[in-house]
Formats: sequence, structure tokens, C-alpha cells
Amino acid sequence: MTQTQPKSRRSGGRAARQALRAAPLTKENQPVRAGLSGGQYRPLKDADIERIHGAALDALAEIGLADAPASGVKAMTDAGAVLGEDGRLRFPRALVEDMLAKAARDITLCARDPEYDLKLSGTKVHYGTAGAAVHMVDVDGRNYRDSQLQDLHDAACIADQLDNIHFFQRPMVARDVVDNCEMDLNTIYASCSGTTKHVGTSFGDPGFVAKGAQLLHLIAGGEAAWRARPFVSCSVCFVVPPMKFATDACEVMENCIRAGLPVLLLSAGQAGATAPAPLASAVVQAVAECLAGIVYVNSIAPGHPAVFGSWPFVSDLRTGAMSGGSGEQALLTAACAQMAQFYGLPSGSPAGFADAKLPDMQAGWEQMCSNLLAGLSGLNMVYEAAGMHASLLGFCHESLILGNDLIGQALRCVRGIEVTDEALSLDVIRTTCLEGPGHYLGTDQTLALMQSEYLYPDVADRSTPKEWAEQGKPDLIASARSRKEAILSTPSRAAFDAQTDAAIRSAFKIHLKS
Repeated sequence: MTQTQPKSRRSGGRAARQALRAAPLTKENQPVRAGLSGGQYRPLKDADIERIHGAALDALAEIGLADAPASGVKAMTDAGAVLGEDGRLRFPRALVEDMLAKAARDITLCARDPEYDLKLSGTKVHYGTAGAAVHMVDVDGRNYRDSQLQDLHDAACIADQLDNIHFFQRPMVARDVVDNCEMDLNTIYASCSGTTKHVGTSFGDPGFVAKGAQLLHLIAGGEAAWRARPFVSCSVCFVVPPMKFATDACEVMENCIRAGLPVLLLSAGQAGATAPAPLASAVVQAVAECLAGIVYVNSIAPGHPAVFGSWPFVSDLRTGAMSGGSGEQALLTAACAQMAQFYGLPSGSPAGFADAKLPDMQAGWEQMCSNLLAGLSGLNMVYEAAGMHASLLGFCHESLILGNDLIGQALRCVRGIEVTDEALSLDVIRTTCLEGPGHYLGTDQTLALMQSEYLYPDVADRSTPKEWAEQGKPDLIASARSRKEAILSTPSRAAFDAQTDAAIRSAFKIHLKS
């Protein structure tokens, strides 16, 4: 008797898989996306969080902060802060708790394109750039050169095309724009004309904010449109650790609040230098300083959108130099995410920046370590996540592109494994083993899940050694450079229309060519 062979559940084999890969996925069906929920990794126990919280409140009540501007002193003392004879503002526990109750939660950072709005709540994770690098990494010559405005615009254009870069905060300074006010205004122009994602910037002087707001009104189509959807936030280093306000930066923050810009309250002490060496104590100081910022903001404008930006950095205590690629940095970032979650506040901290000078193996392990822990901890805004080298001194376009792949893999870990009856697939195992071909290649289930369950890198190489050799033995840097050139060879989809651009150039000295 002739037996009928079980029919394989193949749907066209390789051709079907290639066609499926080419079909665009809806946002909900993508294997990774902005706003996945983390929180799986918790370096601090609940009792640890309570102790850090208590120590931070004690520091605010007993030590306080110095050097607030007169306007800030008035706002905070009117709210209940106490100005001591030593000039330091101290914050009673009840005041901090009252201001925490008024602070904004579940905020949305808008983008020019609403598709890229960032909803900051709970443990939703978003990765992006940031920093103030003064150099660009030339991967071909293995050199560093001064960063320029065109580099910034190019970085924004590249970030706009990378799925796993969810926002673009200025990662470098334009050293070819000498006037500081012009540099701040051109930073906004170069960033916003390069990407429609949310943009982060900063201002070097309180007087620059009004001009920046005027520029933003032109981009938005009027002040009302800007205030309805503010698509640029301001990163404010409002403290000079340890435990002092940065007077000018505080005045910048006040002006930004009045102009409708969301603010990042950035406390950037360096453990072992401007913050205590014990990691726990570095977190205490960062939390205390950011809580002072929460009091400051909400004493001026209750509920104004502010990101709790505890950014404790790490020193290599052998030299005193920053060590951004260290495991200690990854731990600090994750711990700060937990503290922000304890307060129910939107969080932002640094991760993903390397001590390595080039996008090499050292950069890979340094960037992945902190990016992964930041995502798993549920940090809302992971700043400096791609492209940053030399402990924040150098930025690299090719590394930004490679970082997109790296962050994608980190996000896949954040998403985790969904365990459902359908995912357990006993019926598929039974059919394949008892009736089918004995493997799962080409089955309906495999084809259905190959795009939504699995993430494929854009640049990283997964070919066999034979295939790699046949392709001319390409390396990652060459692949990243090729993608960079392809992106920059086409006009920016974020470019302003001719009428808006003309109005901006009539009002301001724009250094980028039309």
C-alpha cells in the first residue's frame, strides 16, 4: 500500500518569506517600537528606594542648595522654602511632598509629526541622542575634528530615518558659529529642518530664550500653534553639583517655562568628583537636586511639563576622568529610573555613550551594557543612546547608524517574551512532529511571526563566511557609511516650506545654506 506523504505547510518557501519581509508592518505589529514598557530590571530593592528617598529629603531640609537667582528665591520661599543666613535655600519635607503632588505626570513630548509624539508615563521607554560633543569622529582617518553646524543638521537627517531613534536632542555644538546666540538659534534651525521627531536643545543665556521662542513660532506657524504642540524641549543644567543652583541656567529655565518649552531638569554630578563616590550616595545627591528642581518649576508654574533628569556620571577614580562606558554608569542610570518611577515622574537619564574613541568592539559592549539596562529599568527617555564617543567629547554619524541596530536589539529584550496559549503552540508542535515535515521552516506560523516576533538588523552582518567573502568582505563601518551617504543624498523630509524658510532667514542669521 502506498503511503501519502504529509503535506508541508510551506507557503511559497523562500520567495514567500522575501515577499513577507518586503511588506510594511503596521506600528502595532512591529517587533520593537517606541514606548515599549520596561521595568524588568530593578537594581534597588523597595527598602533601598525608601532609604534613598529619605536621605534626599534630609539633604534638602538640612543642607539645601545655594546660588538661586533672586527670582527663584522669591518663588520658592513664597511656596515654603526657607532662606538661611548662609544664603542656602532649604526645603522642608512637606514642601517637597506638596510640589510632587502638583508636578506633571504622564506628559507628552510633541513632535512636528504627531506620529513621533513621546508619551512619557510609567515604564515606557524611548531612545534618542543628546550631548554637547565638541568633535566629530572621522572614521576613515581615525581622527577627531571640530564639530560644525552641517554635522548637526546631517545628524538630525540621519536620526529622522532611524526607526529606533525616537527623539533628537542636540548631540554636538556647532563650533563654526562663533556668536553664542546665533549658535543656539542655528541649533534649533538645523535640528528642526532635519527631523520631524521631538527635538531637544539648550540656551546659553537667559536673553536668548525670547529669540528662540520667536523662531519656534515661525516654524510652528504662530505662537498659538506652538503652545498647542511644543515640539522642542530645553535641557537645563539648573544645578552645579554638589548642591548649588546654576544661576544663569535657572533664569534660562524660568524663561523657557514662560515660553512654553518643556524642560529637562538635568543634574549631572560625577561620582567621585562632584558627587559622592558611593553609587548609592551619588543617586541620593542627584535625586535631591532634581527634587529641588521639581519645587522650583512648580512654584512658578504648577504642572509645567518637566522631565526628572537625574544624570549622575561616573569617574575612573584612577585618573578622575569620566567613564561613561562603565558598568557603574549602567547601574546608576537604572537606579535613577527607579527613583523617578517611585515619584511617578517622567524620567530621563544618559546611557549608550562610550569611552571608546571609535565605533569598535569596546564601543559595542559599552553602548549595549547601559542601553540595555536603561531600557530594562523602564527609563522613559534614554539620552545619548547612540553616536557618542570619548566620554561625550566626540560624535560619529556612522556610530549613530550602528546604534540604531544596537538599540533595536535592546528594545527586543525590553519587549520580552509573550506567553499565551497561541504562543505555546502545542498544536503546531504536534502537527509538525506527528504529521508534518519534522521542521518549522516555511510553516504558516513561522511565516506569520517572522516579522512581528523577530527583529532583523539594518546594517549588522549575519551572512555565512562564504557569503561574506563573496560580497567582498564588507565591514560594519563601510555599511554604515553607505547608509549615511544614501540618507544624506536625498532632501530632508523635515525641511521647511519655502515661505517659512524665507521668513526665518529674514528674521535670523541662518548659517546653513538654503
